[in-house]
Amino acid sequence: MSDEKAGFFDGIADKWDGWDDLEALARRFAVGLEQLGVAPAETVLDVGCGTGNLTEALLARLGPSGRVVAVDISPRMIEVARSKVRDERVSWHVADARQLPLPAASCDRVVCYSVWPHFDDVAATGAELARVLRPSGALHVWHLIGRARVNQIHASAGPAVHKDILRPAGETARVLSSLGLHVTEAVEDEAHYLVTATKAER
Repeated sequence: MSDEKAGFFDGIADKWDGWDDLEALARRFAVGLEQLGVAPAETVLDVGCGTGNLTEALLARLGPSGRVVAVDISPRMIEVARSKVRDERVSWHVADARQLPLPAASCDRVVCYSVWPHFDDVAATGAELARVLRPSGALHVWHLIGRARVNQIHASAGPAVHKDILRPAGETARVLSSLGLHVTEAVEDEAHYLVTATKAER
């Protein structure tokens, strides 16, 4: 992502949580993470963690040995997240998803919640996410609103993100397949978007 985008998200970080019903969001996350099959001992990469709302939901799902690696390009988003999520099971990183400060095959699962349209090069980003994913691990591109609504929000949000388009689930699936991942689900409707792909076993 560009410095312009990082600045944009820095500028809205302190307002972010006021734009959602966080209790309702937490309930939807809990249901969704159960459906995704997140297990207690996993290490989960939360890409574009923002103010940490998905991170919190993951921690509630994970057990004592579970870990969340939370990454965002916006330093201010990370600051806000760290101020409210005080849990030793989280490591926080300001980083571009195309250059993650993580070893290969270090994460059991990667969740891209509400961030995929912001990647300037989805193929390069997907390849990096696949690099850090362990064999048999899963990558999820996930939104809790429909694609049309995502694109409407971005179109009116300012020049840094107004061209950040969420493509049809089938297109996202083809990108992930081209990287050698096995797509197991690609669904979307007016209130949901999910593409899941897994990495082959060794």
